[in-house]
Amino acid sequence: MKELLQHKKLNVTPFRLEVLEVFAKYNTAIPLSVIEKELSNFNRITLYRTIKKFIASGVIHEIALSGEDNNFAICADNCGVHDHQHQHIHFKCEKCKSVQCVEIDTFPAIQIPNYTINNVEIQATGYCSQCQ
Repeated sequence: MKELLQHKKLNVTPFRLEVLEVFAKYNTAIPLSVIEKELSNFNRITLYRTIKKFIASGVIHEIALSGEDNNFAICADNCGVHDHQHQHIHFKCEKCKSVQCVEIDTFPAIQIPNYTINNVEIQATGYCSQCQ
């Protein structure tokens, strides 16, 4: 985890490492409420600032599902400052409610006349491999 922060040119602090350990514990995207429950002793403002800094630095990305609390997941290595490079869909299991980033081989190229598209997000729901 320390190496990830150094790679992203972020100061390594005990709190940042503790937050990253929470992400490492889960195989899925996690909501802020789970992060808060996992942390032993924290200042809420410090946590929010850490999350925002991690997003801005390409450490994590935010997953906003309609009607749900936002989830957060560790980014790929090629994500940078304000330049998230994700070739995956966000999948939510209807049974266990887990949210996962699912890699796909080809991401659809979407073009709309008279519009410039900077970001495409694809969300899918169904049953994960554990709940089928």
